[in-house]
Amino acid sequence: MELPAVNLKAILLVHWLLTIWGCIVFPGPYAWANFTILALGVWAVAQRDSVDAISMFLGGLVVTIFLDIVHISIFYPRAGLSDTGRFSAGMAILSLLLKPFSCCLVYHMYRERGGRGGEPPGPGPGIPWPGFLVPSQERSAYQTIDSEVPADLESRPQGPQGY
Repeated sequence: MELPAVNLKAILLVHWLLTIWGCIVFPGPYAWANFTILALGVWAVAQRDSVDAISMFLGGLVVTIFLDIVHISIFYPRAGLSDTGRFSAGMAILSLLLKPFSCCLVYHMYRERGGRGGEPPGPGPGIPWPGFLVPSQERSAYQTIDSEVPADLESRPQGPQGY
C-alpha cells in the first residue's frame, strides 16, 4: 500500500490547530503533552536529515495517543457542556483519531531519512523495534578518541605534505 506524500509541515499544522481547539476544554497536561511533541516536530522540520529528530517526533506521537486517551477519559466534562465545550472536545477526539494515521506517515518519513528498526535489547533477535527505542544512528565525520585508526592510515608515511 502506497502512502500519500504529505509534508511534515502539514501534519504539524493540522495537529497544532486541533490541539489549540482541544485546549479550550482540556487545559494543563493535555496541552503540555501535545505542545511538547509539536516542538519535537518543529525540530524534525528544521533538521531535514536528522534521523533522531524524526524518531523522537514519532515516539512522541505514539506516546501522546495513550496520554490523550487518558486525558480525555478522565477530564471529559460529564454535565453542562456548552457548544464551545462540545466543539473543543470534538477537536481533541479528532486529533486523537488522526494520530495513528499521522504515525504511519511520519514512520514513512523516518524510513526515507535512513531510519530503520533496530535489534531489541532482549533475547529475541530479528524483531524490528522503532528507532526511538534503540541507540542513535547519527554518524559524524569526526572520529572519537577511542576509535581505532584504519590500517591504511597507519601504513602511510608521516611527513610533510606538498600542495
